[in-house]
Amino acid sequence: MLNENKNTGQDTVLLMSEIGGKARKAARPLAVASAERKHAALVAMASAITRREQEILIANALDMVNGEEAGLSAAMLDRLKLDTQRIRAIADGIRAIADLRDPVGDVIAEWDRPNGLHIERVRTPLGVIGVIYESRPNVTADAGALCLKAGNAVILRGGSDSLNSSRAIHACLVEGLEAAGLPRDAIQLVPVSDRAAVGEMLKGLGGNVDVIIPRGGRSLVERVQTEARVPVFAHLEGICHLYVDKSANLDMAAKLAVNAKMRRTGICGAAETLLVDRAVAETHLVPVLEALRDAGCAIRADDEVRSIFNDAAPASEEDWATEYLDAIISVKLVDGVAGAVAHIETYSSHHTEAIVAEDVAAVEMFFNEIDSAILLHNASTQFADGGEFGMGAEIGIATGKMHARGPVGVEQLTSFKYRVHGAGQMRP
Repeated sequence: MLNENKNTGQDTVLLMSEIGGKARKAARPLAVASAERKHAALVAMASAITRREQEILIANALDMVNGEEAGLSAAMLDRLKLDTQRIRAIADGIRAIADLRDPVGDVIAEWDRPNGLHIERVRTPLGVIGVIYESRPNVTADAGALCLKAGNAVILRGGSDSLNSSRAIHACLVEGLEAAGLPRDAIQLVPVSDRAAVGEMLKGLGGNVDVIIPRGGRSLVERVQTEARVPVFAHLEGICHLYVDKSANLDMAAKLAVNAKMRRTGICGAAETLLVDRAVAETHLVPVLEALRDAGCAIRADDEVRSIFNDAAPASEEDWATEYLDAIISVKLVDGVAGAVAHIETYSSHHTEAIVAEDVAAVEMFFNEIDSAILLHNASTQFADGGEFGMGAEIGIATGKMHARGPVGVEQLTSFKYRVHGAGQMRP
């Protein structure tokens, strides 16, 4: 197992071109592979990960040593670290994907024309997907398994920090492919850490990449969105809002605020800004903020909030547009739903927003006027996750408006084509 992530001297451009060509070749038989064969491959992958746990742990230990020597933060090291429990979770995640209904071939819609033509819109694989991600080695398994289930070939480019771990996991994925008689090149891992490899993927590898999915921090996603010459499914940031309406149940509002912010502060679905209806500032604001404070959350607020709740630091203009990914929340009073909508549309990254309210009209206005990928009523923003939507694992949350939006799971990794059945019809 390598403990240094160096290019072996092979020209990166040539290497990536070869990987792209192999992926395109593998995509053709994969697109028509039976649901049973893909299921068998995924089950075999999960079994291989369980069986080869010690190999994966040894590889991960090398990455952890390298990461510590490189000065990775505690948070990054935690994302990188694997243990028995996490490896079992990876295997269980693959099994869960295997058990999902195969979307390929689904007839999404069908209708008849007056001339007798019968038209079907049918779900098909995208083709070749490039996934570029950082640190978390579990993404290697999640992305590989999801793309396979949707009938796509995938090129995985993980972070250099996790290259040894990703190689060990990838070997298990290839074992599963081969056990089911599927092409081993259906899931390829870029074997070098050269940043030029990312550049080649963003160019599309000579037309061999159909979609790029980045999963990582702001700098990675910005680069992908700026340089990509192929479609991108991505979100730049998760600046998520929780709005407490005047009709909100106070106990519910306090509990949801704590969960939305503090359950896991480092995920993209964590609430970063709390908005409270000015009409209930005297009754709702302090109990909700006390609950957050008591849970260990630092509060940054505007002057009006601070005049009511002293245990808060001043919020700057920058705070309203900041994804903290930490136990910090910005707080502001607004004039009802209209005020919440105005603030959210100004500062949101269009990822996830939630309203706590009993007033049906308030909820309807919130849902109708806010243009974010995920909107929740009386529920925590931390439900912004494919697994929680019943979609199984997902590669990320897409905030764009084309094709995939929200959790990118198996169905979002497909496109569609039209099948038209006739009986000799000719156009006059």
